[in-house]
Amino acid sequence: MVYAIVRAGGRQEKVSVGDTIVINRVAGEAGDSVEFAPVLLVDGDKVTSSKDDLANVKVTAEIVEDLRGPKIRILRYKNKTGYKKRQGHRQELTRLKVTKIA
Repeated sequence: MVYAIVRAGGRQEKVSVGDTIVINRVAGEAGDSVEFAPVLLVDGDKVTSSKDDLANVKVTAEIVEDLRGPKIRILRYKNKTGYKKRQGHRQELTRLKVTKIA
């Protein structure tokens, strides 16, 4: 089984062909293709970790859907002043399916 470690959405993800990953929002519509460059490692018949060899490898993924993460609630409070602030946030995410490592 071939896998690669790529930088996607501000994090490093370990992916192989057929995997589905959720990362920060990527521009594009469902069905579009996205390419990532491997960061650290590609493991197949032989382990590839040198910078020159990794420059030739591309990881291709297809956008499945755009979605939003769970709601987080942010509360700020200062004692004895009457200051309260409530805020919510939902992160914009994209679900990708890895199609090719070549």
